[in-house]
Order: sequence, then structure tokens, then C-alpha cells
Amino acid sequence: MAGARVETLLARMRMRSHRGRTALRKSAVDYFRGDASDWLAFIGLLLTVPAIACGTIMLPVWFSPAALVLPIVAGGLLLRPASLLALYAASATALIVEAVVLGPYTQGPARVTPGTVLVVAACGFFGLVIAQFRSRVGVPWRRGGTMLFDLRERIRVQSKLPALPRGWHREMALRPAGGQSFSGDFVVAARTNGGRTLEIVLTDVSGKGMEAGSRALLLSGAFGGLLGALPPHGFLPAANGYLLRQDWDEGFATSIHLVLDLETGDYELLSAGHLPALQLCAGTGRWQEKSGEGPLLGVYDGAEFTPARGNLRRGDVLMLFTDGLVETADREISEGIDRLTGEADRYVSAGWEGAAWHLIEKVAKDVNDDRALLLIRRSP
Repeated sequence: MAGARVETLLARMRMRSHRGRTALRKSAVDYFRGDASDWLAFIGLLLTVPAIACGTIMLPVWFSPAALVLPIVAGGLLLRPASLLALYAASATALIVEAVVLGPYTQGPARVTPGTVLVVAACGFFGLVIAQFRSRVGVPWRRGGTMLFDLRERIRVQSKLPALPRGWHREMALRPAGGQSFSGDFVVAARTNGGRTLEIVLTDVSGKGMEAGSRALLLSGAFGGLLGALPPHGFLPAANGYLLRQDWDEGFATSIHLVLDLETGDYELLSAGHLPALQLCAGTGRWQEKSGEGPLLGVYDGAEFTPARGNLRRGDVLMLFTDGLVETADREISEGIDRLTGEADRYVSAGWEGAAWHLIEKVAKDVNDDRALLLIRRSP
């Protein structure tokens, strides 16, 4: 009986130890992922407050009373609002103790002055604003930057053009407004029909930069799912219906859909209020505008889109772009297109490698708008 009791006791202790290790490991993992409570950071910051207060009292020349802003600023980045208020209470108590022990600020330097109190209070206010914002968004600071970086990289991967068979060259350049990482212009592309057909959709969401970036992110995912899952003529009507269902205050977008047969060079262009594409005919050396007919996406239901048809012969180039590349406040679209084609003519003899990036540099380097340019060339 005694042996059985000992074994039972040992089994219970092992079970409790296992549960404790599991809970501790889960708590640590959740904390570094940003999903757990902030008790560890709170305790650490709370202990720094009396440490700073003791340093200020014992060595006031080396430890300024304003040093209490350090845990306050860190708390604004790490703690939730409730924990942050407790840290503020401890910091206020430490200031009072320092003021009592060191004496009035009129009797010498290195004391708690009204300016010190104002600096600490101001840092506390801004820290609380930051903490409340993080709490409302629901993204801890440890994961917020990582999440935005991941979203940006996903947009870039999704915007990559698929590899094309021999005899075709493609490239794309995208430049957000103001040097930001998120753009209202985006591209989705896929090879369909057993790889024979290349479908590319270039979309310009209303707005620019970060204002349009969130909507562009949502639309790029939706458009990427629709592309290839529907017949080519069904894509823009489905995209139009999707935008209408979002019921955004500023929810319209322009889009151009290229459907290119990689064996024959025949293509169709379906446009939703987008600027025309430009085709360089190698035989004549002239640029021609190619544009389908259709309204903006997200304006009204039942919109119809009429395609424009063409053919890319050996040496021909097809160029798709957004309005940020050719339109400014002091320049008409026609003038911008003339300038774009004039610069593009320089690459006819030099080759088109890297031309998309350089054309944006030449034509619209300092334009405060999102800019996108896409080139498809059939090798001679």
C-alpha cells in the first residue's frame, strides 16, 4: 500500500510539473508572438522605477529625475493601457518621493522641478495615446512591423509576372507615391489555358499611397483569385460586382485586362475606364493606342466591357501604364503619352532590358502619385 501511494504521489507531481512547464512555455511563446498578457514587461518596467528613484536620491548628479521617462516611453510601446496606468502611478509616486527627499528645487540643482514634471507627464500622455491605439488596432508593436513587412512582400510576390516561353520578354516597374511601401496601383497575372494564354490585370485604385494601399491590398487578393477562375470576358464584370459589394465611400478603380495568346501573338484588351495601352509596331516604328470600352469599376451594376483586339508580331512591344506616369496638374494626358513614347523610342535599338524602371525615372521620377508600367515584347 505504501509503495502504491508513493507511485501515485510521484505521478501527480510529474503531471503537475509537466503542466507547469507547458504553461510556462506557452506563455513565453505567446509573449514573443505578441498574443499574451504583458505581465513580464510590466514587472520589469515596474522594478526600474524604484531603481531610478534610488539612483536619483543617492547620485542626483548622475541620475536625473527626468530619467523616469525611460520606463514610461518603454511602457507606451510594450504595455496595455491598464498596465500602463499602474506604471504611471508608480512613476508619480517616485517623483513625489524624490521631491520630498531632495528638497525644494529652489535650493539647488539636480532636483525635481516643474519642468521635470511636465516632461514626464507629456511622455506619459503620448505613451498612453500609443498604447490605446495599439489596443484598438489589436496589433502589438512587436508584431505590427513584421505584419506590414509580410503584407508588402506578399503584394510584391503576387505582382510578379509569370515566366514566359522563349521569344517573349516581360518586365514591370511599380513606384508608390512619396516613396512609400504601399501603392494604389497593382498587377495580378497568370498563365491560363494550359500555359498558352497570358492574362495580366493592371489596376489603379482611387487615391494614392497609404490611402489607397489598404484597398489595393484587398482588391489584389480578390482579383488574383478571380483571374483564371473565370473566362476572360467574365473577369471585369465579376470585379465590378465585387467593388460594388464593398460599398466604399471612395470605391472606384480603373483596370485594364490583357489576354495574350503566346503562340500566335493575338490579344484582347478589356478596359474599365483605364488609359489606353500603347503598341509599338516594329514594321513602321510607330506607336498605336489600343483601348477597349467600359466604365470604371465600382460605379454601377451591369456594366459591359467591349474588348479591343490586336496582334503582337515579331519585334512589337505592348506597354500598359497608369495615369501617374503621364498625367500631372500642369500636363495633359496626351502630352504625357507623347513624352512617354518619345523616351521609349530610345530603347528600340538599345534593347528593352530594364526599360520599365528607367522610363519611370525619365518621365515621372518626382510625381507625387502611384506609377506603374508594364512591358510585353515579342522578340524579333
